[in-house]
Amino acid sequence: MLYGELFVSALKGWRLFKVETANDGENDEFSPEKRLEAPNTHLIKAGIATIPDMYTLQECVAYENTHQNRIQILRRLKRRAEEIRLERA
Repeated sequence: MLYGELFVSALKGWRLFKVETANDGENDEFSPEKRLEAPNTHLIKAGIATIPDMYTLQECVAYENTHQNRIQILRRLKRRAEEIRLERA
């Protein structure tokens, strides 16, 4: 088992949570389901903010379109796409 650290914004500053993740040795990335189906909005925001590349982002957009199709989440994904493009420019 690997332990990842995830920072989540709280009303009174930042808190550090330990998140246990399974490591099968093949892929350490989060699936679109894990990024977008988190139990609260802070974790969903963190899941979107940590999308590393356009391929992962496209997987998340496809997942969201297929499942819940939430406009606010799709807007956040669009903003993350713009950020990734700027990072690569």
